[in-house]
Amino acid sequence: MPSGPLDVRYARSGDVSIAYVVDSEGERDLVFVHGLAGNLEVEAERPDYRRFTDRLSRFSRLIQFDRRGTGLSDRVRETPSLETRMDDVRAVLDAVGSRRAALFGTFEAAAMCMLFAATYPERTSGLVVYNPIAKGSWAPDYPWAMTLDEWREDLEWWKDRWGTMELVDWLVRSMAPTRVDDDEFKHGVLRQQRQGASPSAAQAIRRMAMEIDIRDVLPTIRVPSLVLGIPRTADEARFITDRIPNSRFVLVPGPDYFISEVGEEIFSEIERFVVGLDDQSEPETVLATVLFTDIVDSTKRAVELGDRAWSELVTKHHALVRRNLDAFRGAEIDTAGDGFFASFEGPIRAIRCARAIRDGVQSLGLEIRAGLHTGECERVDGKISGLAVNIGARVAALAGGGQVFVSSTVKDLVAGSGLDFEDRGVHDLKGVPGEWRLFEVR
Repeated sequence: MPSGPLDVRYARSGDVSIAYVVDSEGERDLVFVHGLAGNLEVEAERPDYRRFTDRLSRFSRLIQFDRRGTGLSDRVRETPSLETRMDDVRAVLDAVGSRRAALFGTFEAAAMCMLFAATYPERTSGLVVYNPIAKGSWAPDYPWAMTLDEWREDLEWWKDRWGTMELVDWLVRSMAPTRVDDDEFKHGVLRQQRQGASPSAAQAIRRMAMEIDIRDVLPTIRVPSLVLGIPRTADEARFITDRIPNSRFVLVPGPDYFISEVGEEIFSEIERFVVGLDDQSEPETVLATVLFTDIVDSTKRAVELGDRAWSELVTKHHALVRRNLDAFRGAEIDTAGDGFFASFEGPIRAIRCARAIRDGVQSLGLEIRAGLHTGECERVDGKISGLAVNIGARVAALAGGGQVFVSSTVKDLVAGSGLDFEDRGVHDLKGVPGEWRLFEVR
């Protein structure tokens, strides 16, 4: 960071102001997002953090921001979802005039960066993740995460200690043992906690981390990726590396593992990776949420009403659907008869759009069914295709009148959204391999 007052600026993301800073004018744009909470001004005053950012800015135009609800950015009442946090990244990129950038994220922020890279490959030149998590809570195929019971105990412990020296001492002993007697370092960490987030905001971020599950997204990340892991999280990091195409794992040597404490060996790895990125090539696939809707008992209603009245009703239905697609940033892909096929950049907006359409058509005396799935899609001339599209159509076909069905992938990606689901069991989807657990949006 340059000496003197920090040049903090603000990007608008919806109705929220996101504080950001830009350091140096390197050829490669690099966005750094760390986990939990920070404060740009406090971090700029910490010698250890200054060393970290100065080293990154030697080879990049370093872009940093305080996530909504933390630091210098607007405080918010609701816990931001991964989808909302991705909107904030795009807002900052737009504000600094960055067409495409490499993303560097840690812990639960790494999950957001991975999801962003899959959803917006045209804005992502590469991906660096440090101690990333793909799933917050334990599963048979993901044994490295805490169980829900362990999470509950952990959340309770953190809640009472956020912003206290007791928590800082524990963190430093765990992640920076050579600094246990460095009072200046520990007071810097303590001040960052207190100025970064309130105890309830920090608790909400950790609760969201518990709910994260982006395992299904990993194979859809098509940008070059560098995965950095410390010894005790190496198996988890290798799990993630094995599932991201064109990715490489690097073990971080200790004994200090705070991101600000990594050694020159890791800085050199990051520099080689970022400098070597091809900023021109763009993947031909993208992570998208597909939505299918159609009118229930349409043939019966058409017979009852007659051709002219039915045609007028369908016209009103189409207008209502398109108004909602515009409102929730959906893209109409195709229309066949009384059915719609649309795509969205995020599943939360897609679900809310489906619910708005379902509720809206009731005023027309109609009932629809809807189905959603999130997966990798091929992009050709503004259209999308692929297995994910077929899955979305099959999910919709299983829904009944007034129901919005989603795949388990969609449910897993909306952690922190406040959306509620009811398990509708395991199903075979015609023409789609395997069994699929479906959920109804309540």
